[in-house]
Amino acid sequence: MKLITAFLILFSNLSLAQITTQETYRRGQMIYNEFCVRCHRPDGGGIKGIFPPLAKADYLKNIKETIRSIAFGLKGPIVVNGVNYDNSMAPMGLDDQEVADVTNYILNSWGNQHDEEITIKDIQMLNSDKP
Repeated sequence: MKLITAFLILFSNLSLAQITTQETYRRGQMIYNEFCVRCHRPDGGGIKGIFPPLAKADYLKNIKETIRSIAFGLKGPIVVNGVNYDNSMAPMGLDDQEVADVTNYILNSWGNQHDEEITIKDIQMLNSDKP
């Protein structure tokens, strides 16, 4: 009986984690379509030399900088996939959960893959260390 109970608890936790991950991606996609798609395009390809790509973007490997740029905006030169960009991105006014959701969506779309889910706790830790 204890084994069955333990299995059911483990199974329900795995299912809950899967639902949570799917939900954060769904919300992230909605946020992306509302705030990001104009510049970074539906395919995440951006506009070369003007708006950097998010698809297969080496810049996204620096998770802290990725989160910071989404949460606080970005100004000044960056290099993405060997191309220089010197534009600005205004802060979108997203709350911590929205930042986590859209970050998860971006980090797992268009050929990007990030194994760990970004949580609201990750965002809050960076908020205490604002640039």
